[in-house]
Amino acid sequence: MTYRPLASAVTADIALHCDDEQGRPMAFMATFAYEPLDPWAVQVTLHLPGVDVPWVVARSLLVRGLGEPVGEGTVRLRPGVDEEGRALVHIVFHAREGRLRVDVRAAELLAFLGRTWLAVRPGEESADVDRFLADVLR
Repeated sequence: MTYRPLASAVTADIALHCDDEQGRPMAFMATFAYEPLDPWAVQVTLHLPGVDVPWVVARSLLVRGLGEPVGEGTVRLRPGVDEEGRALVHIVFHAREGRLRVDVRAAELLAFLGRTWLAVRPGEESADVDRFLADVLR
């Protein structure tokens, strides 16, 4: 079976907001990347001061997190609203080293997800088994 995505990779640099160790608000960028050849995953790279931290999050988890609390283990999401009434998604990343709670504007996350849906429609995700086996056996 040969799988042909509708569009190429999708990326977006999105501002994430959190509080620093002293409780002061701060923002940093994260790159959200979607590759149609791995249609279930979104690569999220947190660009923290002095280090880039990569995460893999299920696209479906990001979608569900726009409207309801979801996630177990290393990534958890829940919808919220900021002090100005804008929709947010609270994301908590858990690691051995600690946890990071960030807020992302729901509109920015939804815009990114919408572009991924143009690449691979929800429910039409599939794997190119022939390509996977060729890569593994190479």
